Amino acid sequence: MDTLAPGLLIAMPQLGDPNFHRAVVLVIEHSPAGAMGLVLNRASPLTLRELADGQAFDIAPVHEAGSVFIGGPVEPQRGFVLHDSRDVDERHQILPGLFLSVTVDALAPILHDPEAQLRFCMGYSGWGPKQLEREINQGTWLFTEGASLHALGGDPGRLWESTLRGMGVDPATLLTAGRDRRGMN
Repeated sequence: MDTLAPGLLIAMPQLGDPNFHRAVVLVIEHSPAGAMGLVLNRASPLTLRELADGQAFDIAPVHEAGSVFIGGPVEPQRGFVLHDSRDVDERHQILPGLFLSVTVDALAPILHDPEAQLRFCMGYSGWGPKQLEREINQGTWLFTEGASLHALGGDPGRLWESTLRGMGVDPATLLTAGRDRRGMN
């Protein structure tokens, strides 16, 4: 496979990095220079209402209780918006019907639109040259093709499990390295 983007990475229990415990990552870019992605299922305590208030943006009531997500440990002050809005000029298509915007100017109309689906992430996940390929070969990530549904829909708290089940993998069969099913060494 030439590129892993767009695709989904599902963290295996043996990964060990707390930033990626049970994470599902949408790979946005992948090239010989490395890879970049956004964790889709790590909600922060911050709500979209609080984000909108901090930026003095209007927000549609349907979005107010939504979470701001932690996209990864790299540049945690930087925002990324995954969305389905075609009414935003600054957007990059990731998958059919799924766009990425990275400017504050793009965020305001998306938050204001009650029909838009969105996932706002702070920070991103990054890998150096060949690092992600090595980690996949070591079995710390499972890879599957990306889907807009995973990026914007469903319950983020169940995304890890539902993505694995969608791949035909029973999450109960995955063991943490060095531990049996009861969590004992």
